[in-house]
Amino acid sequence: MRVVVTGGAGYIGSVVAAQLIAAGHEVTVIDDLSTGHADAVPAGARFVQTSITEIGDVLAAVPVDAVIHLAAKSLVGESVVEPAAYWRNNVVGTLAILDAMRAHGVPRIVFSSSAATYGDVTEQPIRETSAARPTSPYGATKLAVDLALTDYAHQYGLAAVSLRYFNVAGALLTERQNFGERHGTETHLIPNALLAAGGSGVTMKLFGTDYPTPDGTCVRDYIHVVDLAVAHLLALDVEPGHHIVNLGQGSGYSVRQVLDAVQDVTGLPVPIAEAPRRDGDPATLVASNEKALALLGWKPTLDLHAMVRDAWRFHQSQL
Repeated sequence: MRVVVTGGAGYIGSVVAAQLIAAGHEVTVIDDLSTGHADAVPAGARFVQTSITEIGDVLAAVPVDAVIHLAAKSLVGESVVEPAAYWRNNVVGTLAILDAMRAHGVPRIVFSSSAATYGDVTEQPIRETSAARPTSPYGATKLAVDLALTDYAHQYGLAAVSLRYFNVAGALLTERQNFGERHGTETHLIPNALLAAGGSGVTMKLFGTDYPTPDGTCVRDYIHVVDLAVAHLLALDVEPGHHIVNLGQGSGYSVRQVLDAVQDVTGLPVPIAEAPRRDGDPATLVASNEKALALLGWKPTLDLHAMVRDAWRFHQSQL
């Protein structure tokens, strides 16, 4: 299959593109390198440095069977401060992709959606039928695209899958290239904990120790980026229509469990400073992955230890 991957120079996009190539697909990566890295584009992929709003030029130049759309602004805090940039990039940019696909006869799209579409949900585990009440402009933009995909699929016969990720971690390590997290602004727990353990001088802030959870810290659902990539490949085979699918382990790990795993893998202590709860942090967010199994035949295979181990190996490879 001939696949265009937007955001294929980023963390998740590079892993997806690499797995597509390994499976024998022909891959074109589109990335403007605003947050991605040119050296993260997998060997064997055709690379076009351009904005997603210019994707029509790419689709006109080469035959394409599917688009996997991962390019987006994705910092929740930044989206609150600069909502216009998020609506312009994430929604207007995606509509440009959908219209270019229609113009050039591209029949399917796999969209990088987010658990942020749900907001603060009391029902656990969270199912795709749970009410979507995003609490940030970032989550709202992802939900807006999901709604647009429903209409495009219904009216124009598009095969569309929205994959709602929970917490992604880990790395893909190969003989030729390594693919992992290299964010300019790192907000994720595991890479920040690895930095703290590695002697960066950073002290991890532990926000909230009095939640109604077994050890008093927040519980989140983590998924290995390699498992996540596999789901994207499987989603290329769905029937026309719009399908919303959660991607997570189906169980959660507390912040203390994650920090313990980091110490176990690295053999190094993680400096911690306890702090009050942050506003808006739910005690528990865990995905139901039953639909992923039923629709895609997908289930996760790699646990928290594997996520931390691979992220640590990637971190060391960058030193």
